[in-house]
Amino acid sequence: MSETENLAPAEFTACVRFDEKGLVPAIIQDAAAHDVLMLGYMNAESLRITLESGKVTFWSRSRQTLWTKGESSGNFLLVRALYADCDRDAILVMAEPCGPTCHTGKRSCFSWKLEEEAC
Repeated sequence: MSETENLAPAEFTACVRFDEKGLVPAIIQDAAAHDVLMLGYMNAESLRITLESGKVTFWSRSRQTLWTKGESSGNFLLVRALYADCDRDAILVMAEPCGPTCHTGKRSCFSWKLEEEAC
């Protein structure tokens, strides 16, 4: 990525604009293949844990708890870089997947594609 501003972890966390529920969407992209792997949500604590551990950690909106991707399957997402968008209300996590990302066993959670004729 070009035209980036490098920030220390504390500065990065401080610049993120969490929504009214204290969450920010986090897009996970394969650092090598550049495929989008999944979308999750982070709160300030999960972002802090992600930065400290190097493993992507989310806030589960349905279970109302923290969860580190791969904690039960072993399919961790290892952080290679983090970016905030221009409005600072979304995060892009460049990660190295340690196995399939989707709970269905697929490499990516984005496996449903609109027919090309419909585009």
